[in-house]
Amino acid sequence: MLFDFWKRPDINKGVEEYKSTEGAILLDVRTKEEYISGHIPQSINIDVGMIGNANSKIKDISTPVFVYCHSGARSSSALNALKGMGYTNVKNIGGIIANSGKLERGV
Repeated sequence: MLFDFWKRPDINKGVEEYKSTEGAILLDVRTKEEYISGHIPQSINIDVGMIGNANSKIKDISTPVFVYCHSGARSSSALNALKGMGYTNVKNIGGIIANSGKLERGV
């Protein structure tokens, strides 16, 4: 449908898909400060500005990676960067502002 282009990813569905995908990584691309203030449990943090270093934490480029940020914009940029680095199974699940699940604080 034409309007699907404007439809934002549903982070809650994305988190459920992450949980049911064996070997998947949940990647938060917000700043370290944002991550510490509240993040989805089991996620790892790589600031979108440092996404070029993702291979230090995500060794296998075929690993399923579910990416989120605050609103979905930075995760979209991170997705494009990761694909450009050769990662083959990356999905933007949107922004944490729409998350209805629990959050953890700290690192």
